[in-house]
Amino acid sequence: MVPSLLHPPSQLSPAAALQLSQQAPAVLQSSPSTVSASPLSALFRTSETPDLWAKYENLLLSCLRTGDEVAARQCLERLVARFGDDNERVMAFKGLLKEADAQHNGDLDRVLKEYDQILKDNNTNIPITKRRIALLRSMGRVPEAASALVQLLQFSPTDAEAWSELADVYFSQGLYPQAVYALEEALILAPNAWNIHAHLGEMQYMAATATGAAGGSYNKYMAEALKRFTRSIEICDDYLRGYYGLKLVTSRVLKDAVKPTKQADEDEFTLPDTTTVEQLNELATAKLSEIVRHYTAQDLGWRGYDELEVAAARELLSKDGSAIER
Repeated sequence: MVPSLLHPPSQLSPAAALQLSQQAPAVLQSSPSTVSASPLSALFRTSETPDLWAKYENLLLSCLRTGDEVAARQCLERLVARFGDDNERVMAFKGLLKEADAQHNGDLDRVLKEYDQILKDNNTNIPITKRRIALLRSMGRVPEAASALVQLLQFSPTDAEAWSELADVYFSQGLYPQAVYALEEALILAPNAWNIHAHLGEMQYMAATATGAAGGSYNKYMAEALKRFTRSIEICDDYLRGYYGLKLVTSRVLKDAVKPTKQADEDEFTLPDTTTVEQLNELATAKLSEIVRHYTAQDLGWRGYDELEVAAARELLSKDGSAIER
């Protein structure tokens, strides 16, 4: 199934992004090549809808991912013609194209200086701020990217995307407590986001394995990981990553024979008893087996999972000796 141009392509696989970029000739041909920048012109154009501009933006991103810079520039030209060069989103897309054209670090440094100049004139330009942070990360200047993210969040503390990015930056540096804190802030802003719950569980699990299989920190991290994975599947009962994480954590707890610790604080979550952990492990095993079985058979309603994630689930089950019924 071809993905929709109405959804951002950032999480798509390379194959899916290629499918989107291949729609460029048809989309560009069916839409006008020039439009008026006047807001009043929208009142007299029946073909101009918000969906049209969302398609241009997402098509631009897909084309850049697949190396079709010619089509990407055509999308940008139409966005410029409609919204003008001073539009903040348009400025960010222009910068993104310059980054894609860069041949070496010197070119990227020039783009970075342009971002700095734009922010010097208007330090509230959020799209350019985020592009600057992304560029700093891509250039390996991670501490500067982290500092810029902190400054952004001081200005816009309700930006869940920025909190998630900061968590990822901290996590890449092995700063697990800071990463967990940042992602918890993102979760406060999006409490029902099952993917954030699962991602936080992954961070907690990684932090636990990094601290070693002994001590209070290990038990605390494993308990929190179990809590997050359980919450993710409670919100979305077919979420593969949630069940995968739940299987991983419960198997590790049972293998290490981790015993529940006494609860020191009413707000602190501790590991449940062994019987409960075994039941959760069985639940995760059964659901993962069901997902793998139906996905492999390409049954209707089970085809939306990521192929690599299904393969990882199959491998986890085989390592654990859990059979997948055919």
